[in-house]
Amino acid sequence: MRALSYVARSLGGSAVPCRQQLRFAGGAAASGIRPGDRLAGMRKMLAAGKFIRVVEVHSGFSAIVADRARAVRPDGTEATFDMVWSSSLTSSSIKGKPDIETVDTTERCQIVEDVLEVCDKPMIYDGDTGGEKEIFHFTVRRLERLGVSAIVIEDKRGLKQNSLFGTERAQQLEDIDVFCDKIRAGKKAQVTEEFMIFARLEALIAGLGEDEAMKRAHAYVRQGGADGIMIHSKEKDPSQIFSFIERYRKEEPNVPIVVVPTTYNSATEAELEKVGANICIYANQLIRASYLAMLDTANQILKAGRSKEVDGQILPTKEMITLIDDNSSSK
Repeated sequence: MRALSYVARSLGGSAVPCRQQLRFAGGAAASGIRPGDRLAGMRKMLAAGKFIRVVEVHSGFSAIVADRARAVRPDGTEATFDMVWSSSLTSSSIKGKPDIETVDTTERCQIVEDVLEVCDKPMIYDGDTGGEKEIFHFTVRRLERLGVSAIVIEDKRGLKQNSLFGTERAQQLEDIDVFCDKIRAGKKAQVTEEFMIFARLEALIAGLGEDEAMKRAHAYVRQGGADGIMIHSKEKDPSQIFSFIERYRKEEPNVPIVVVPTTYNSATEAELEKVGANICIYANQLIRASYLAMLDTANQILKAGRSKEVDGQILPTKEMITLIDDNSSSK
């Protein structure tokens, strides 16, 4: 809870749910929200001292899943996702393309619009490197108009390489001053006070160590004007992340910190919150789950020469066609 109070002051079951669980997990569908209200949602949650739980979405359909997902934890509390994450990796994957910025901003924003149309939750946008600062200016303006709450840009240059490759592929970090200029260009471009820009630190990914990550974190916030940082690691042991956050918190108690526990997924939300993280993003699990589910279904149909064998693991046809309200029912 430490970090949450700091930021508030500064800002002011089974592995696979059964069909029955899926049918009644929905609750109310998205009721509609104005872009400005959605945009301000993230800052409001941080100001209230909330630990923010975020899940990736890559389509309107996955956004419906994120909106309706809920679970009761052992302590009796109900858990839901507070925000959604528009991931570069999953936006590329859904189009069958590699994660090297092959999907341009126009295509990415179409996915964003599909998501926002059916989901009321605030959104964080994965902006990759952000491009040249002159282009980043227009990306910020466009996301603001759509009602996106924040963008995260990473401090790398050259042909993008997914961070999960680590040092298996060359990870070229951007010059600190150049990246600070890009952040400043984004902050200058934004129209609202609510929109946030997070600097994603790739020093640990590149094998350059904690000192380099600390130096860059301070520069991006103090010189560049970033609203927060994302610290990234591909290690399975969360101790590297814990160490960085604890050290950073001693020097910057008020700066929001984003974590992405994809590889170090043994770390719990409670542990991440305790060391000082504010926002936890589950960055690619939904699309990874969909691949295995679809492949298994397709394989079973091929094996049986019919589809009856998969009935127990797929959404019934009637529920599929009524899942999304077409507004044609009589009132």
